[in-house]
Amino acid sequence: MKVRDILRLKGQALYTITPEHSLSHAARVMADNDIGSLVVMAHGRVVGILTFREVIRATVKNGGSFEGLSVYRNMDPGPLICTLETELDEVRRMMLDRHARYLPVIDKQQLMGVISFYDVAKTVVDSQNFENQMLKAYIRDWPEEGAGEQAGA
Repeated sequence: MKVRDILRLKGQALYTITPEHSLSHAARVMADNDIGSLVVMAHGRVVGILTFREVIRATVKNGGSFEGLSVYRNMDPGPLICTLETELDEVRRMMLDRHARYLPVIDKQQLMGVISFYDVAKTVVDSQNFENQMLKAYIRDWPEEGAGEQAGA
């Protein structure tokens, strides 16, 4: 399975922000849309990512206040990225190695979406569930769930 497949199932919602925005504005956008990251864009290019991790870290350093904080000063300027053709196993490895929860997806220098650790985990679980259903259908007379408990009762 490839990143392209994850994005197709997930949908095309994209949330971006510019480096010039305030951190309070970014936090408001994240809260209003129930998202954990914003891709930072300048001149049509990805220049960073801002996640709830950076927002919390900056706010704590600033005594619990957003005042005077910008996206530019607090974003991750070197986000891990992937492409539409990146394999799911590679994405999992990348996310685990770098402790990344969000990966912008780039195709021909254009932002196509963002995949999260949740998206990857959901895809893996859904894939395993599908495989289990196919295996059970293949094996004739597979007992239904809970059937063994009723027979012993």
